[in-house]
Amino acid sequence: MEKTVMLILIGKRKETAINVQKILTGWGDIIKTRLGIHDGAGTASPDTGLLILELVGPEAKQDELFRKISLLPDVNAKMVKIGLREPSGA
Repeated sequence: MEKTVMLILIGKRKETAINVQKILTGWGDIIKTRLGIHDGAGTASPDTGLLILELVGPEAKQDELFRKISLLPDVNAKMVKIGLREPSGA
């Protein structure tokens, strides 16, 4: 079984997160899990945030979401596909 995860690093979080949220709302049908983490006060980059999304559904829709997110300024996104190796001898 393979899982697809999108990692989204958001700079200027207070301004940029609004646009990210608008896009994600439109693609909610392919977002199974969403985890948001932002750096607090006293850190080197208190205005950055990290989103971790577990995606499901057609790969074409996942790719389109990635494309739309990647077009935003101050946003860096990566898609990760991860799965377990088949046991040897199976």
